[in-house]
Amino acid sequence: MSTTTTGDGAPAPEPIRFFGTTWVDRGAAYWLRRVLVSLGALAATAAGALLLRLGVSGVRLSDAAPLSLLLMLAIGVCTALAGLRNWKILTEGRTSLTGWMAEDKSLAGVWLIGSVGALAAYFLRSLVEAPGEGLKRAVHDQQTATWQRRRSARAERDARRTARRRTG
Repeated sequence: MSTTTTGDGAPAPEPIRFFGTTWVDRGAAYWLRRVLVSLGALAATAAGALLLRLGVSGVRLSDAAPLSLLLMLAIGVCTALAGLRNWKILTEGRTSLTGWMAEDKSLAGVWLIGSVGALAAYFLRSLVEAPGEGLKRAVHDQQTATWQRRRSARAERDARRTARRRTG
């Protein structure tokens, strides 16, 4: 991850989708976006669930009605797996994914069918913080602390040099 800096050399925060860098100071714009993102995620979750419900109803009305139970079970499992994976991404980062959770291409169908679970996880996480904010805040705080230490050490060195020049 490349570090960008502000005008005074301090590390600049990484923007978060839908939030930009408003998560740093948590002003009024941040809280408004938090509410809107939560409502949007909830609406998307409800719309996705409705689409899945209509799809299962269509299968139930057809001659393949015995398969509807199997279909509902498959959708439930895919939803749970996708929700669990998305929660882990939002709380621990994409780099923490291992094993089956790290598979993007081979399990793309599972993630697509389970997108309602992923949206539900996003909604629940948006109630706590901007999704991904905890990770970005930890990295930004660490970079800022390192920058502060280096800046104070540099100031002390410069002060010692100036003092030596005056006495020397």
